[in-house]
Amino acid sequence: MEMETPTVLGYINDQPRALRSTLENKDEFVVPFVETFKKHNIKRVLFFGSGTSYNASVIAAHYFKQIVGIDAAAHYPTVFKNYEKADWTNMLKKDEILFVGISQSGTSRSTVDVMKYAKENGYLTLALTENVESEITKYVDTVVHLLCGKELTPPETRGYTVTVLTLYLWAISIARLLGSYSERQYEEAMKDAEYLANNFETVIKESEDWYEKNKTTIVNSDRIYILGYGVDFGSALEGMLKVGEMLRIPTIGYEIEEFLHGPTMGLNGRQTIFLIGSDEPEFERMLLLRQTFKKYTPRVHVITCKPIEGDYRDLVFSTKVNKYIAPIMYTVPFQFVAAKGAKDIGIDTNINPFDEPLAHLPE
Repeated sequence: MEMETPTVLGYINDQPRALRSTLENKDEFVVPFVETFKKHNIKRVLFFGSGTSYNASVIAAHYFKQIVGIDAAAHYPTVFKNYEKADWTNMLKKDEILFVGISQSGTSRSTVDVMKYAKENGYLTLALTENVESEITKYVDTVVHLLCGKELTPPETRGYTVTVLTLYLWAISIARLLGSYSERQYEEAMKDAEYLANNFETVIKESEDWYEKNKTTIVNSDRIYILGYGVDFGSALEGMLKVGEMLRIPTIGYEIEEFLHGPTMGLNGRQTIFLIGSDEPEFERMLLLRQTFKKYTPRVHVITCKPIEGDYRDLVFSTKVNKYIAPIMYTVPFQFVAAKGAKDIGIDTNINPFDEPLAHLPE
């Protein structure tokens, strides 16, 4: 019997299984990461990736600063290699700085290059990749398996959610190791992860139902803005990427306050605005801005798990989890906007119309 052709929607709907499997096998990727911290006095973690992996890196840096309490940053690999330094103060030893390269395929040219650079210059290096025999693994001290499975379609969806869960589990495990989290805090953080994974079918259903109610205006937008804050700035970037690469309507992601400094001048009734976020200081401000934006376009949607007064345009998830793991949930509606939206207007997301091999090395 011929195997069914994989689709983006198929991978989206497989996420509940993938997340539960990742949790069940967490020792495979948590233990080697924790061992790296046990062996070295790491004081700074630099995360690298492109596309989805960069967006996950932004969230990872937030985790390690806010949860672990350690210096961390996300960088575009080529920008870092050409213009940055691992330590501008020259006060850290090289074995106190960890370079983490995230690449689902392990073939991202820029990420491979920066990890090779780091390794050659004597820094600690670690790769998180689905393909443990890929090119990136040649240039790191430690290879950690990303348990998302191979995605045979150009856009990555399941890979993103599994990556963010992996990074979350890394962060809470290191927080426990270093004493930033008590055992009770660690157990509560783990319970949230398990609760989310066990209820992810509900997340999928609520996201798809919300898309169906709002698809007509969304897919007929002239432009889409996706706004986030705090940990969900990374969610906004991922939403922008997914919608841009599949639905192919001009889509721009902003930190919520930055959106007010210029882009608002071009607002009109055919533009759609998504606001993402929950338990951060900006939440009430976000709701105030929602009312203001509605004076210029009715197409304003809030995506949250925190109770709000809203209507069918808003997606308030019934699954309630902490703000650090909620980004895994918040990306799903954008996956449906991207993949189902593309299908509804006749775009085949299995085909990459840009076939120049610029971003990746041959596998």
